[in-house]
Amino acid sequence: MEEKIKSLLLQHSSALFGKEIEEKTIQFQKTRKDVEGDMTLVVFPFVKLLQTNPIEVGNKIGNFLIENIQEIERFEVLSGFLNLIFSKAYWLDSLKNMAADTSYGCSSNSTKTFMVEYSSPNTNKPLHLGHMRNIFLGYSVAEILKANGHKVIKTQIINDRGIHICKSMIAWERYAPKNAQGERETPQSTGMKGDHFVGKYYIEFDKQVTAQGFDLATSWKENNYTSTDISEEAKEKLPGLFEAYSSAEDDKKKNSIGRKIAAYAIPFTDLTKGAKEMLVKWEAKDTEVYQLWQLMNGWVYKGFDSTYDRMTVDFDKIYYESDTFLIGKEVVNDGLAKGIFYKKEDGSVWIDLSGDGLDEKLLLRGDGTAVYMTQDIGTAIDRFKDYPDLNGIVYTVGDEQNYHFKVLFLILKKLGYEWADNCFHLSYGMVDLPDGKMKSREGNVVDADELMAEVVEIAKESTQERGQIEGMTDAEREELYETIGLGGLKYFLLKVDPQKRMQFNPNESIELNGNTGPFIQYTYARINSLIARIGDVVTDKLAIEQAEIDLIKQLHEFPQVIREAGENYSPALIANYTYELVKEYNSFYQSNSILKEEDESLRNARILISQTTGAVIKTAMRLLGIKVPNRM
Repeated sequence: MEEKIKSLLLQHSSALFGKEIEEKTIQFQKTRKDVEGDMTLVVFPFVKLLQTNPIEVGNKIGNFLIENIQEIERFEVLSGFLNLIFSKAYWLDSLKNMAADTSYGCSSNSTKTFMVEYSSPNTNKPLHLGHMRNIFLGYSVAEILKANGHKVIKTQIINDRGIHICKSMIAWERYAPKNAQGERETPQSTGMKGDHFVGKYYIEFDKQVTAQGFDLATSWKENNYTSTDISEEAKEKLPGLFEAYSSAEDDKKKNSIGRKIAAYAIPFTDLTKGAKEMLVKWEAKDTEVYQLWQLMNGWVYKGFDSTYDRMTVDFDKIYYESDTFLIGKEVVNDGLAKGIFYKKEDGSVWIDLSGDGLDEKLLLRGDGTAVYMTQDIGTAIDRFKDYPDLNGIVYTVGDEQNYHFKVLFLILKKLGYEWADNCFHLSYGMVDLPDGKMKSREGNVVDADELMAEVVEIAKESTQERGQIEGMTDAEREELYETIGLGGLKYFLLKVDPQKRMQFNPNESIELNGNTGPFIQYTYARINSLIARIGDVVTDKLAIEQAEIDLIKQLHEFPQVIREAGENYSPALIANYTYELVKEYNSFYQSNSILKEEDESLRNARILISQTTGAVIKTAMRLLGIKVPNRM
């Protein structure tokens, strides 16, 4: 209707306003809930053209539209706003069109191609709650872009190399217990999932290197801080820290201060040096180190695949840092030759971005090894080579990396890649625990596998308490628990605006009341049960009143919500639209009889509205990666 009105006003602008107008002059906005109207035209831009007051302008445009558009029944002018009221016939036609469209809300008109990166884990630890927000957000954005008609490539970059990976490797080599045959423990021998097993040794590295760091710092103290390794800051800070450590009364505070003490000496410990040496050997393709790396990464990949399967997410293309960092190194060396980058005395390669309001950025260490920026440069270039028709890449990465991506896109631009302007960082807030931020190296994380199992178990207990699963087979019940638990988890993480930091509460996520996934799932199951008792609906005999119109209007907004969610990369818009729709439908359901309505035309319309609401809920939840149960 907006396009129809816009076209009409542009076509007759000379007669109406005395001159031709630009399209941007015609502005619509959502009608306020406290006034009557289905669409609002902003009058103020036309006031100067007609040199009169907003009321007269609104009346002139309103009368013109009534004469030329039969679907507009009447209008009301409030200050500088023209509120248009559409006829029942218009809303009935809208309902029929929505019900007949099997892909209602989705578009197929785009020719654009987007790549969406998400997950992108390190192969030194299992996926955790922070990854889950990333994964569900990226997957949902990809599905929303598809719903807007775009071609989408879902991808991840596996961070399978670097000093962090070497930490797990060296810890397993040095600290894994051996059996009688001298064989170190493995995921198979322990029965542990591969990613959990490797993550255990990442934590073990931190434990051992912290102990080594503390011991080394203590030796510095005993030698009156004369070691050549000690920085001036360490000489200044360590005496006070040791004094605070000695006087600390509780273990938590003592541990915290001990870590601060150890941090000054960790770079000089035997373990840290061993990890760095291992990284240099890995980049030189040392046979023994490379085989160890392949073995441990293989364990992790099997674990990741299992987790992704339960999450019901997928990828079209996987990139590996172990491949793309080589491309990045070549590009950096080429940029060095061209004078884009420069080398310091220690052999490290940098770029000076101070002229752009940023700072200097390291691209290659003095020993020639790559950093994350090197890898990301190589990955971006590799992706545009693989998919030259890309209109953009969406990087789903936490807001802690905002600066990193600002630097990355700027470096790519300075290297001459114009497509850098089409790279977008989908920055999202971190997920906190009730007692604070997660720290992987200390093992203070909410493991993704454990969390999924927990919410499914909570869903199982609450569903059994309600006792509405009679007649289901055991397999059907287990599927229902999984659907409710994971649906609640995904919805809880997606309903919050991506840019906002959030705190996760597993019990709240599966509640049947409020803005939750199970609340929406339950409404869908209720509608499905209602429709199953009816059969076909007679659509040539329909009648509606204001209550029906209000719900049809909300359903009518769905395509626009999908468009806005795609433009803003925000599943939260779809989640909260669906919640408001479900609230409106439940209120309608409680206030109006459907199957027992005596007026056949009204009953038919209410059934059709219910069907369409169910279809919209199912589509919306699919775009969030959430299943809806037929029975609940």
